[in-house]
This record gives sequence, structure tokens and C-alpha cells, in this order.
Amino acid sequence: MLKVLKLVIVASFLLASVSFIIRQEPDAHKSPSKVNTVVIDAGHGGKDPGTRGSRTKEKDVALAVALELGRKIKEETPEVKVLFTRSTDVFIELGERSAFANRNNADLFISIHCNATPSSRSVRGTESYVMGLHKTQGNLEVAKRENSVILQETNYKQKYKGFDPNSPLAHIMLANYQSAFISSSLRLADLIEKKFKSVSDRDSRGVKQAGFLVLWRCAMPAILIETGFLSTPDEEDYLRSEDGQEEIAESIHQAFMAYKKDMDR
Repeated sequence: MLKVLKLVIVASFLLASVSFIIRQEPDAHKSPSKVNTVVIDAGHGGKDPGTRGSRTKEKDVALAVALELGRKIKEETPEVKVLFTRSTDVFIELGERSAFANRNNADLFISIHCNATPSSRSVRGTESYVMGLHKTQGNLEVAKRENSVILQETNYKQKYKGFDPNSPLAHIMLANYQSAFISSSLRLADLIEKKFKSVSDRDSRGVKQAGFLVLWRCAMPAILIETGFLSTPDEEDYLRSEDGQEEIAESIHQAFMAYKKDMDR
């Protein structure tokens, strides 16, 4: 307990010391308004397969869902500009994903992923994450797994200011970076989890907070969606199927439309 308390105190001090960096981020306090441009990020790719099931790679499911989601948004709301961080099986560095969204003045950033756990073959359900402090050890483990991709990047310590994907303290520091957009991000994440239940009858594990590098410097509302567990056989079957991928995309799409209607008011 004392060790955890010390960790939180040190983290608070370090967050205060870097707050001036956050304030200098471009458009860091841009107020959410109409949704004109959305960036859809298919997690992992290329040399980074992400997590795996017995027959399925996370990068493939993420790309299929991302492309289908983009198609649906374009079809129903052609006035919305839809951009993809990747549309093929290529490796994109985590920092470049948020930088791409910032360069294009995106109003929303949606990152698509799949979950896994080595401890059970029966865990199932969806999770939607926003930047924030880890409420449970499980949230931290998800963030550590998704952030570990930076180990495949050249000079990652310089690019991410010495960030260590295995350090709980580093993840706590990340949690402060998207505070300007937390309300809108939580709103979309909540809509998505509700649609997963009502549209596709999925088990929702709820909206959670954790420190994800891919959301770190997004100057707009941003969420990361774990669409299901590839480590659970029947969930893997669902996630790898065309029907399952279409259903996941439709759930996210309906949530996006409700969010857009609310923000455009």
C-alpha cells in the first residue's frame, strides 16, 4: 500500500512538471464542435500482428472492421470526411497515428483493436477506452500490451520522451494528456458500448480508462475499442467472420451517428 501511495505522489509531481508541455501541444484546447472529419485507426499492421487467436491476427480483424466502418459512414453521411491511418497491411508507428489525425484537423479519432487474455479461454465482451488513470490492474495490462508495439520502432525512447511500456508510473503520466476532451470521449465510448449490446447482443465490459500511447497526443476526442477476445474460441470465430465484422462496424456506426447528431446540434 505504501509503495502504491509513493507511486501516485511521484506521478503527481511529474505530471505537474510536464504540464507546460501539454499546454504547448498544437490545438490542445480545441473545443469539440461539429463532426466534419473522422480518423479511423486500424490497430497494429505489417510486422506488428497484435494479439493472436488460434487462427486469427488482431491486425486483420482491426483493418476489416475499420474499412467497413468507414464505408458505412461515407455511405450515410457523405459530407463527413473519413480518413484511415492505414488501409492496407502496413506498420504505422503509434505517434504517427495521432499526428496524422492532428495534421488533418480531425474532429474524432477511433482506434479499432481486439483483446486477449492468457489466463482464460472463456472471457468475452467488448471494452471502450479513453485516456485516463487505470482503475484496475486489468486496464493497465491492456494498455501495456497495446503500447508495447513501440518496442518495434526505431529510437522509441527519444520519440516518446523515455516512455517505458512496462512501467506503471509511465502509464499514469500518460493519463493526464487528453483531459481537454475526456467528456466527449466518454460520451462516444458509452454510446458504443450501449450499441454493442442493443445492436449485436454482445457482452459489454463497459467504458474504461487507461494510458494508451495511440491516444496520447490526439487533439480531439479519441477512443480505443477492444472489439472482443481472440483468446476465446467462439469470440475468435465471431471476430474473424464477415458477419461478425459487419455487425461490429454497424454497432460503432450507429453510435457514431448518435454522437454526431448530438455534437452537431
